[in-house]
Amino acid sequence: MSGRVERIWLKRAKRGNMDEIREVRVEVGKGIVGNVDQGGWRQITIITQERWEELMRELGVSLDPSSRRANLLLSGVDLAHTGGCVLEVGNARLRVRGETRPCQLMEQTVPGLRGAMTRGWGGGAFAEVLTDGSIAVGNTARWVDEGSATCKP
Repeated sequence: MSGRVERIWLKRAKRGNMDEIREVRVEVGKGIVGNVDQGGWRQITIITQERWEELMRELGVSLDPSSRRANLLLSGVDLAHTGGCVLEVGNARLRVRGETRPCQLMEQTVPGLRGAMTRGWGGGAFAEVLTDGSIAVGNTARWVDEGSATCKP
């Protein structure tokens, strides 16, 4: 099953605005070129359109997904319980390292949002870059089978 890149955001400064862009370059060991968060395992943050819409219905609000402050909005893929799995997005490969825990900013945005996001991987996932490449709106996103018995997205 494959999905699609719907939107991309770049954060140029800590607590700064999320700038929507059409394409990014990603580099091994760094993450998104030009993004403030570089290195470590949390190089790219990802949410899904389906889970975001589910949260909005649950809370009875309508917020733009950029308020989540993630880098990628994907559709057609499920991120739940995918730690260790490899996702090919555009011509880059990303390893999901874990579930993104929502911060206090989410609660300041809408009361109850932070709590709702803590269930079912509602806060999305964070990943590290395995191969240099480009990711653009409209690119395919698909899980890569590396023969891992523990990775069954």
